Amino acid sequence: MENLSSNEIKEIFQYRNLVVYQHTCSYVKTIFSLLEKFPEDDEKALCESLRKATYSIPTNIAEGWSRMSGKQKLKYIENAFSALMSTVCQMEIAKDLDYIDETDMEEIEEKANEIAKMLLGWIKKLTTQVHSPYNI
Repeated sequence: MENLSSNEIKEIFQYRNLVVYQHTCSYVKTIFSLLEKFPEDDEKALCESLRKATYSIPTNIAEGWSRMSGKQKLKYIENAFSALMSTVCQMEIAKDLDYIDETDMEEIEEKANEIAKMLLGWIKKLTTQVHSPYNI
């Protein structure tokens, strides 16, 4: 990175300015605060799986942003979407186990729905670009 200008370095980290990335970081905080309600004996089961899936959402956005190939970008954004769906599913299980209540679940679904719309819009755009006859 020593040969890059400060503007080029700033460009590399532009994913931080993406609204979807910012929303996923907020979502991570929400999920992690709810994990505190889980029983201690579940620490190695559902909690661990939720942590991994939740971390994966913004991580995949950042990784996708860094990819030069449209196909690779698409793969990572699809992975972010899949991880989001996984967290919603796992939080539904947590609700069924009475680890969280209906209000908590509604908050999760509201935030996840907002993020899903943004990710699906991005996926649609990338899919169009990848399948364009002008894509190199």
